Amino acid sequence: MPGLVDQLHSYRPVLRAHCYRMLGHPQDADDAVQDTLVRAYRAIDSFEGGASLQTWLVRIATRVCLDAAQRQRRMPTEAPPGTAAGPFQPTPSEEWVAPIPDAWLPSAAPAPDDHLALRSRVDLALVTLLQTLPARQRAALLLADVFDLSATEVADALDWTPAGVNSALQRARARLDGLPPAPSAVETAVVDRYRDAFARYDLDALVALLVDDVTFDMPPIPLWLRGREHVAAFLAGPGAECRGSAVLPVRGNGVSGFAQYRHGGRTPWALVLLETRGDRIAAVHSFLDTASLFPLFGVPSTI
Repeated sequence: MPGLVDQLHSYRPVLRAHCYRMLGHPQDADDAVQDTLVRAYRAIDSFEGGASLQTWLVRIATRVCLDAAQRQRRMPTEAPPGTAAGPFQPTPSEEWVAPIPDAWLPSAAPAPDDHLALRSRVDLALVTLLQTLPARQRAALLLADVFDLSATEVADALDWTPAGVNSALQRARARLDGLPPAPSAVETAVVDRYRDAFARYDLDALVALLVDDVTFDMPPIPLWLRGREHVAAFLAGPGAECRGSAVLPVRGNGVSGFAQYRHGGRTPWALVLLETRGDRIAAVHSFLDTASLFPLFGVPSTI
């Protein structure tokens, strides 16, 4: 079926987004997509067209991800609140939820009847919460609420019963009830102001742009702060070493941010994503694994 084989790669963005929601890390997601396509090539003669090609591929990808999930240990970006004092010791980068560039994502308008508009969300809050669900429950939720599979179809894909699927969906959706709203879609102006203030390291301007309950994290260092006062203390204390940084704009997980370079652009330091609420910054995610993230996001190692 040459025509079907030619179509497989056109579903890569959909598969990447699905595998990323399932596994929480771009490298794991990319590996799962590659494995999915290999399995699909080998089984292409078994595709009978009863379901859509996308559904067939997503079912394969889900099984690949469930196998991978048994081998991974993923830490969320959010942890019990800490202080700005330190010391800060890194943990293995692969254990953390990590961001993906927007170039990875399929272009699809939000559907108003989606549960929590799940289909259109890949923000870090959602991906982090998904990693706290049991893997099969996570898969059931995504198959039902992103790909519109019925409970019977989900049960067939996961070797489950429809009753078991419905129970899992009820539990998973209850967990998602506490999920923060998706980051504001109107973000350009406030992100530009934050990026400019950071490049100047104007503390007053930076702090003025934060919501009262702002969160700040810095994977793979287990630092997590909540509240403008704590973030301001960090920026004025250990964070002050970032004074004199150069920045380049980036987009990932549906939001804007910047690649940060210390020492005037000579030292790659962080991939920063900013979540907004209205005209303020609600979350600052500063990922330090520049060796893998800068190439992934297509930014240079120095500027």
